Amino acid sequence: MAAALTHLGAQGEANMVDVGDKAETVRTAVAEGFVAMRPETLDMILAGDAKKGDVLGTARIAGIMAAKKTHELIPLCHPLLLTRISVDIEADAALPGLKVTALTRVTGKTGVEMEALSAVSVACLTIYDMAKAVDRAMVISGIRLVEKTGGKSGDYKVTGDRTTGAGR
Repeated sequence: MAAALTHLGAQGEANMVDVGDKAETVRTAVAEGFVAMRPETLDMILAGDAKKGDVLGTARIAGIMAAKKTHELIPLCHPLLLTRISVDIEADAALPGLKVTALTRVTGKTGVEMEALSAVSVACLTIYDMAKAVDRAMVISGIRLVEKTGGKSGDYKVTGDRTTGAGR
């Protein structure tokens, strides 16, 4: 049986999910995304030579800010008191480009997947914005939830291109 969409009412109207009766649990989410670019662009970013400044540091802060503002950006997302947000950016010479990973955590009644995905998305967009003057052909791709823990639906973890977890 397919899972029902939780944000739709009986007539198909969008509503915010009532989480009032749900138990507070520790919930975490990890998301990732990639920015592919020319090797010279990657070298410029890693050397700190971008004209707009520190690409990696700025993208990290932008991702953290995005996670905190997710409820303002995505309709029907609950505002959360996040207890942890980390955004890591590492070079991937094989891409070539950058891999962005975000971890979010909350003790609450709803998950933090959208916050992790928002963090990765905005960090990737910030990298693009800060380096587009030298490489407009950069490609943002692979933004996905990698792992989540806690909550009624249980844990989820992606393995390569396949998923494992409850009901998968």
